[in-house]
Amino acid sequence: MSTTPEESPNDKYPLRSVGRALDVLEALGAGDSKGMGVGEIAAAIGVSRSTAFTLLQTMVARGFVADTRIGNGRLYRLGLALVHLGDRAVAGMGITQFATPILQQLTDTTRLTSRLAVLDDGYAVAIGRVDAPGPFRMMSSLGRRELPHCSSVGKALLAGLPKEEVEAILKRLGMPRRTEHTLTTPAALIDELKIVAERGYALDNEEDNVGVLCVGAAIHDRSSDAVAAISVTTMKLGTDEDIHRLGAIVRAHADRVSVLLGGPTHAALPPRR
Repeated sequence: MSTTPEESPNDKYPLRSVGRALDVLEALGAGDSKGMGVGEIAAAIGVSRSTAFTLLQTMVARGFVADTRIGNGRLYRLGLALVHLGDRAVAGMGITQFATPILQQLTDTTRLTSRLAVLDDGYAVAIGRVDAPGPFRMMSSLGRRELPHCSSVGKALLAGLPKEEVEAILKRLGMPRRTEHTLTTPAALIDELKIVAERGYALDNEEDNVGVLCVGAAIHDRSSDAVAAISVTTMKLGTDEDIHRLGAIVRAHADRVSVLLGGPTHAALPPRR
């Protein structure tokens, strides 16, 4: 089916109710900061008062619009759900820009390859990397999905989720054994995630590849949500003290990215849900 001259490809499949809801948001965004009445909104988007009222009540229930009673009427304004979504959008779009200089500093400090990763449908996915100097490097592909139960960045991100959400992810993705050190039961991993949440960094201690250690720490946004994680990768270190010293370094660098995003450091996080 061809489009008419005034019709763009993105206009081929309009859903009127969704379009009208977006019109409401745009009208409120352009209107008085004190709010708008239902009649004003109806006129602004070209619908009846009853249609505008129905749209508004649906959006109020979801937090995208807020309302205040004024006498016998109500004034409507943009809701706080948009603040949360806006923060997530900014964090998602800008995380690489904010994190890359700090990844470089982490690599300069540790002389190890550093990575930036996010959760994608429960998987840990690297979206940024700074390679270690010298001829010997621990290479990893960007964009490759990694099972979170045996990944330091995956564990760091899972540690910020409610237990029920973690269990749902593990049930869906499974917990295959990669090495003799891999945790393969939800109970064992959830116990470890409590430790991760307390100390602020996670370990992949030969759990994905024998002889390889990864240390990861979460980055938090203004809502204290774990929106990404950074890590370093090395051959297995000699002592637990060396590992935990490295963990503190990675955590400190993750905290710096969190602060750039307006989020809390690990020490200032609210108690885990």
